[in-house]
Amino acid sequence: MSTPDLASGPGNGPAVVLVGPMGVGKSTVGELLAARLGTAFRDSDADIVAAQGRSIAEIFVDDGETHFRGLEREAVRRALHEHTGGVLALGGGAILDDATRAELTGLPVVYLSMEVGEAARRTGLNTARPLLAVNPRQQWKLLMEGRRHLYTEVARVSVATDDRTPEEVVDAVLDALELTSPPAQELRIPGTTPGKENPV
Repeated sequence: MSTPDLASGPGNGPAVVLVGPMGVGKSTVGELLAARLGTAFRDSDADIVAAQGRSIAEIFVDDGETHFRGLEREAVRRALHEHTGGVLALGGGAILDDATRAELTGLPVVYLSMEVGEAARRTGLNTARPLLAVNPRQQWKLLMEGRRHLYTEVARVSVATDDRTPEEVVDAVLDALELTSPPAQELRIPGTTPGKENPV
């Protein structure tokens, strides 16, 4: 197993890119994974929210999905080029864009998967999500039927998250990509105390 070159130069891209459906836990897993690798975490959806000063749902309602996808395409492109050596999570629909899928070619992309029963258990298929406003369980299944092949197309490896804790998913990602984390003393996170449990 090898350690990723986290000090690589600009243009080499993130150490890990996480893709998968809404509610699969990309942000939670991404933050834990970044801590294990001693690097930084970034979320393209969070970048959009910060830049726009509005939630994703508000952007959908106010401006429509087409406008949001344009913002998403640019946010992902920027993050892929800026977040060298870090862990990057993409929004669930980012892989719908042809240019984004092309940008992901050759990168260490991990598809975090889950089944509809797991999605319902974790999120309740929250109707606050703009694409799941009506009959959320059925809409989630339809979305996945249209996206699953795109996730697998861009991914170097797939990791199932069903019945796994976030820590177990991180272990599976590291194993699948054949990555190792640095020694424990290098994994100090600001604001945490060595040897004590810290909430995630």
